[in-house]
Amino acid sequence: MNLEGRKIVVNKSSKELSEILKSPENYKDFMPDGLQKFETREDGFKFGLQGMPEIALKIDEVNEQKAVLKSASSSLDFSLTATLNPINENQTEVQMLFEGKFNPFIKMMVEKPLQNFINTLTDKIEAYK
Repeated sequence: MNLEGRKIVVNKSSKELSEILKSPENYKDFMPDGLQKFETREDGFKFGLQGMPEIALKIDEVNEQKAVLKSASSSLDFSLTATLNPINENQTEVQMLFEGKFNPFIKMMVEKPLQNFINTLTDKIEAYK
């Protein structure tokens, strides 16, 4: 299952944005309203949203072209990638891409909430100061 967020322009360089995305505690700023739990770990973070199970993510790779988060659970196989495309020295185009391997039943249950989550992340990154 693949989902995409809309492309946005962030008023930060890709270097500055990649530095922000390397730090687990910064992801709290991108979480949707309804966040009930957020705890950082050395290589990632765990969060819980109202009405959804807790999800643990590890920061797998961050550079000036992308930031890749992967599921920290062996029972869920997915990644969330933010592509970073520099427009100029002060602006970067960002797009969230979700890729997950789910059975059809799970896919049917999680597709809409995941798309909403990606849309919210996109909005929060776009508004980030």
